[in-house]
Amino acid sequence: MTDLRIGNRTFKLPQSRTLRIVVGVALIIGGILGFLPIVGFWMIPLGFLVLSREFHIVRRLRRRAVVKWGRRKQRRDRKRDLNDDYYD
Repeated sequence: MTDLRIGNRTFKLPQSRTLRIVVGVALIIGGILGFLPIVGFWMIPLGFLVLSREFHIVRRLRRRAVVKWGRRKQRRDRKRDLNDDYYD
C-alpha cells in the first residue's frame, strides 16, 4: 500500500497506479468546481499531492514548495528569536 504523509499524519492510497492517477485527477477536477457545494478548492492541492507519487514533474514541484516553506519558517523563527532577544 502506498502511503502519503502530510505532517504527522499518514494516509493510505490505493495500490493500483491507475487508480491513484484517477483519484488525483478527480480531486483536481472537483477542486476546480470548488464554487459548488460539497466540493472545495482544498481538493486541488490534495490532488497534486496524490499525483506527486506518480509523476516526477509534480513531485519536483511539491518538493520545491516544501523546501521553500521550510526555509520561510526558519527565517520567521530566526527573526522571532532575534526580536525576543532584543526585548529581553
